[in-house]
Amino acid sequence: MQNVTPAAIAVLAIELAPAVAFAFAAERIARAVQRLPVFVRIVLPAIFVIPYLVIAVPWHIVQWKWIGLYGVLPVVMAALLTQAVKADPAQRGNWRDAIILLILGLAVDLRWFESAWPAGLRALNELLLVDMGLYAFLAIRQLSGTGFNFFLRWSDAKTGLRELSFFAPPVLVLGMLLGFIHPHANAPAVWKLPLTWIGIFFFTAVPEELFFRAWVQNLLERRLGRRTALVIASIVFGLSHFNKRNPVGHHFNLAYVILATIAGIFYGRAWRENRRVPASTITHTCVDWLWSWWF
Repeated sequence: MQNVTPAAIAVLAIELAPAVAFAFAAERIARAVQRLPVFVRIVLPAIFVIPYLVIAVPWHIVQWKWIGLYGVLPVVMAALLTQAVKADPAQRGNWRDAIILLILGLAVDLRWFESAWPAGLRALNELLLVDMGLYAFLAIRQLSGTGFNFFLRWSDAKTGLRELSFFAPPVLVLGMLLGFIHPHANAPAVWKLPLTWIGIFFFTAVPEELFFRAWVQNLLERRLGRRTALVIASIVFGLSHFNKRNPVGHHFNLAYVILATIAGIFYGRAWRENRRVPASTITHTCVDWLWSWWF
């Protein structure tokens, strides 16, 4: 990140704390939240406005519309999913789930809220949206089968690397045929390799696997079955990359959409084997990591 200041580091720590807590103690957090009075558990996530204020005040970019957004959006999400708990106790998926996922997905994809943040710190917006989603879906909705549990197992690595080995050969060929992949000879600095892998794991792969596998694919399975859910979630994942790394003069990056859709199939397979976000995150991280260095 650019503009790294003590305030920015503090906000990063504040935003990472809920994600880490849910990753290791989601059930305990959910039980604690459910013991609160209904009104309190609904308005509690209004505190997610704090990271925005910590950044915006010293930068002199405070705007009431963003205060309203970050204070009200998580409360609305909590209220909707409180209703969803009653309307859909079997957790087969409810229109309220769909609306929240649509808003979160489009907000990230179309960068709706990024202008609220200084240049170089806009990734903090995405992490804040992850926190809102975790509170809504895990603490309020108590959605089962997400696999957002980071007590790592050997099976996570085994499954994740297996899907990587299935995915890599055909996609390398297809990517070069589409002109999307261009191998180069720049040797990466050895000391950067693990740091880059860790950065991709936590700040790219985990949020995307949480959204597309733990929430989208998970809910689709309950209505449509495993295969159909895998295909639809993968297509949605592919389409979410339509405006990423655009070639000059092109807005819809078809090659990226195709390759990301195929990648989504293998990420989804990794997740659904044991319903584990760490497994699909390992596959996802390795793909992005290899591509970043050699393609």
